[in-house]
Amino acid sequence: MDLSLIALASITLVSILFLLKFLTKSNHGSKNLPKGSLGLPLVGETISLLNALRKEQGAEWINERVAKYGPIFKTSIARTPMIFVANIAGNKFVHGSGDDVFSTNQPKNIRALHGECTIFELSGSRYILVKKAMLSFLSPENLKNYVRRMDDLVTISLQKETNGKDTIKVVDFMKKLTFDVACNILFGIHDVETREAFLDDFHLVFEAFAAFPVEFPGSSYSKGLQAKARISNRFLPILRKRKEELSTGALSPTNDVVSCLLALRDENGEPIPEEVVVDNFRFLIIASHDTTAVLLSLMVWKLSRDKQIFSEVLNEHMDILRNKAAEEKLTWVDIQRMKYTWQVAQELMRMIPPILCNFRKALKDTNFGGYDIPKGWQVVTVPHGTHMEKDIFSNPTEFDPSRFDKASIPIPPYAYIPFGAGTHSCIGNEFARIETLTAIHKLVTKFEWSQVHPDETITRKVMPFPSMGLPIKVRPRRIPT
Repeated sequence: MDLSLIALASITLVSILFLLKFLTKSNHGSKNLPKGSLGLPLVGETISLLNALRKEQGAEWINERVAKYGPIFKTSIARTPMIFVANIAGNKFVHGSGDDVFSTNQPKNIRALHGECTIFELSGSRYILVKKAMLSFLSPENLKNYVRRMDDLVTISLQKETNGKDTIKVVDFMKKLTFDVACNILFGIHDVETREAFLDDFHLVFEAFAAFPVEFPGSSYSKGLQAKARISNRFLPILRKRKEELSTGALSPTNDVVSCLLALRDENGEPIPEEVVVDNFRFLIIASHDTTAVLLSLMVWKLSRDKQIFSEVLNEHMDILRNKAAEEKLTWVDIQRMKYTWQVAQELMRMIPPILCNFRKALKDTNFGGYDIPKGWQVVTVPHGTHMEKDIFSNPTEFDPSRFDKASIPIPPYAYIPFGAGTHSCIGNEFARIETLTAIHKLVTKFEWSQVHPDETITRKVMPFPSMGLPIKVRPRRIPT
């Protein structure tokens, strides 16, 4: 028989077997699954979602299915069967259930880029151990000590970026700023060359999150996986040097997150594996860097376009400045006074959530809203499902920071979830708040600016950024004496 015919027959047989396996897995017998479409075999609805994300229509993609199937619907993305829930009852059920019902495990393609041992993937005593250590390092008492360091880092970065320039690209600057802050404060990585080498590879990992999750030479996804490996190889010598310094007493466990994790001991008195430290280093860099860069970019974008909002923010920060000596650094008390600025940030995150979806994995067969949720399926909550609900937020398309004033109508639990909710909500949200407020304070008090492209829109490649990188013309602000 002709070899080409044999090859064709083999490929056809394998394809049929894959198809049968997929269909068998997807049907789940007689389970009462939500309405929806699992899309094409193997591919599911991955391509249509990626196309929507590239056009900043991820919310519309979800809304179309909600309109067609209801606030609970099924789909399949990246070979992973999923159930989306897009209402406050679903948020409460998913984020409020115990760890015996849902885990924070990510879809396979995302897990491959983050690592198998991040805090999202850990469970049981090891999860509790690692989370407790991270929360300790990011406690309010420790955060108070980081304000002055953040002030220094933001001031130096702004001076360097604007030196001899009248135009800067905000998105690029905010990505580099938040990366440098994370490396310096969270991980004690101060060497500029090392940080820049890390940043180049982290950018490839970020791009891979928005890529079609198939490995082939030259693909964005493959480049992301290769970059992930290089990050690990570059980080391991740093980790082992810290471990040696800890053993000799030359370094304190409270020095940085890496040292904190290396000093941990489990119930048997054993240190946690290096793999756990490496994976959580990568994860925390991604979590602390990109989401804050998004928020800062959106803040500058909004302040550039809304004179009234900008005026109120500027007045708040000038009031703080008037009570300080020249060049005096920000304090924890100053940060707490930036209430209106943070309300603007909260409203931006309501209307343009940095994270489109929150993922959970069903650890056992369960049910919600009259539908079965099979064990092993991903369950996805979507912030905009409640953020734009008129019964929760009146006139939801109107930008109104006063919604987050403590004197306003209380927001129901599980309605506002830009940082997730429940026991697995983002552990770094307070760190992000301090970083955001510090950067905005320095920017509005030291500079005046205007957009190069006043009609610039927001586009989402996993994260929502200004579509042209937000170039702005800057000039030093004259402060009245």
